[in-house]
Amino acid sequence: MKQEKPQKKGMARLLELGARKRGLIVSSCVLAVISVAVSFAPFIAIYYIIRELVVHFADLGALDTAYMINLGWLAAGSAVGAILLNFLALMCSHFAAFRTQYELKLEYTAHIASLPLGFHSANATGKLRKIVDENIEKLEGFVAHSLPDMAGSFAMPIITLIVLFVFDWRLGLASFVPLLIAYGIQMAAMGGGKSKNFMKQYQDSLEEMSNAAVEYVRGISVVKAFNQTIFSFRKFHRIITDYGRFAKEYTISFEKFMSAFMTIIGHVYVFLIPAIILIAGGADDYARFALAAVFYILFSFSLATPFTKIMYASSLGTQISDGIERMDRVLAAQPLPEAKDPKMTAGYSVSFENVVFSYASESETAALGGVSFTAKQGEVTALVGPSGSGKSTIAHLIPRFYDVNEGAIKIGDVDIRDMANEYLMSIVGFVFQDVFLFKQSILDNIRIGGKNAAREQIIAAAKAAQCHDFIEKLPQGYDTVIGSSGVHLSGGERQRIVIARAIIKNAPILVLDEATAFADPENERKIQLALSKLMKDKTVIIIAHRLSTVRGADKILVVDRGKILEEGAHETLVTANGRYSRMWEQYTGAMDWTLGARKGIANVRN
Repeated sequence: MKQEKPQKKGMARLLELGARKRGLIVSSCVLAVISVAVSFAPFIAIYYIIRELVVHFADLGALDTAYMINLGWLAAGSAVGAILLNFLALMCSHFAAFRTQYELKLEYTAHIASLPLGFHSANATGKLRKIVDENIEKLEGFVAHSLPDMAGSFAMPIITLIVLFVFDWRLGLASFVPLLIAYGIQMAAMGGGKSKNFMKQYQDSLEEMSNAAVEYVRGISVVKAFNQTIFSFRKFHRIITDYGRFAKEYTISFEKFMSAFMTIIGHVYVFLIPAIILIAGGADDYARFALAAVFYILFSFSLATPFTKIMYASSLGTQISDGIERMDRVLAAQPLPEAKDPKMTAGYSVSFENVVFSYASESETAALGGVSFTAKQGEVTALVGPSGSGKSTIAHLIPRFYDVNEGAIKIGDVDIRDMANEYLMSIVGFVFQDVFLFKQSILDNIRIGGKNAAREQIIAAAKAAQCHDFIEKLPQGYDTVIGSSGVHLSGGERQRIVIARAIIKNAPILVLDEATAFADPENERKIQLALSKLMKDKTVIIIAHRLSTVRGADKILVVDRGKILEEGAHETLVTANGRYSRMWEQYTGAMDWTLGARKGIANVRN
């Protein structure tokens, strides 16, 4: 068996991503290096101008004016040329960065859309959002700025060393020693696992804050309703304060290293002056040595820039590397396997054959244990039972949001694992408890059920879902954008929009998970009547807590603790004096529940 190539990490992975646009990146780095080399020309030109002045100081008339003017133009031209070359380098790197960012975001979002629901249940929305909004975004900055800066910064010390040792190797060595010391301090600060562990904790903290922020915003109505503040939202407050304390402690731990590094790198002349004093006494040509000494002192002030860039590029690379590793872990998650020879089905009955399923592969408690039943085409099959019994799990397994651990789920005579996922999704329509509407027009929200649906078809579906009347009363009717200009819908209205979306899809299999949960009694009845017409010849599976909604079902399955306890029609199960019969007694008894007039005591009328 062929082994997969190991995934690169760290700087190697960043360079691999940057190399997606190899031509642009190579051009950018080459131009950056040339820009750095050209940027040294003004210093050299100034050196020769000063030398010309020193040599002919006693007789200024002997100055080669044309030579000095040419050197002046060389200094000015090379300075402008270095800027232009750097600009071209950044243009190339930015084109590469924006294209890479665009492709990565498309790949990432397409990949997470292909992953099963189980992955999204185990990974918080804030974590996935942070990767696409921040981690990939930072890669753009690395490719656009850091790569050409790093190319120039690594080339600059080499060119610097050549320049330092050409004019006077002794002064060059005196200038080079503090650079080595500064580099050693930087490596001591960033070396080992300390920096990597910090970046991991840093990214973990940002993910936690992102998740907590999303949770806090979603729960703001509860916070406001109970007159609380952000400080009472303990999780969010704790995460913020813990992050602040951790970041502060880590920053302070670098205080001495950073201070020493910046002090040394910015004051190389402090090391040069003692060397100049020691060497000056034995100089053969004092004027030439003095000229070299002045040049080295002036040149020392430019040494801080390349080494500072290297430090920041290294730090940024470490930070981005951890974020990219998190992206790679998501990209490494595999979607459910596609059938090699996909099949289609002639019938639409849904059969569970001894299905065993657990949300965690190593979990000892199975969400479903040996579930077997058949929901026949043209019939309504209802699932009832207490919360957490496994009803929604059964519903989620039908469109293959997860794969079963044991057993099989078949539509007609075909295992859903032998169907193409796209085909499976096309024949199953669903309305779940969690209603989600996009910030688009109501027309477009319903059209999600069928992208080619005409306006007339959408209106017909809305009428069938009992939402046409309230839509017509909105400011722009079907063209009203949900959530804009103070337009908000009630829970029942949103539920009916989603039902209209499922109706427009017109799939042969329909799964309704508490589809009438937010409807008032009048609209609940209307929706049931509308759905009963649309359910003809379809396989309908309904999940409901209100037993009144499933009385007319052809088959009722009583689910508890991941098992089917009873099966039959309403009247049959009521007379069987089993679990359903007790549930029905409790439900009808609750219908007579009233709140006592005194002391808020709950009473039940007998």
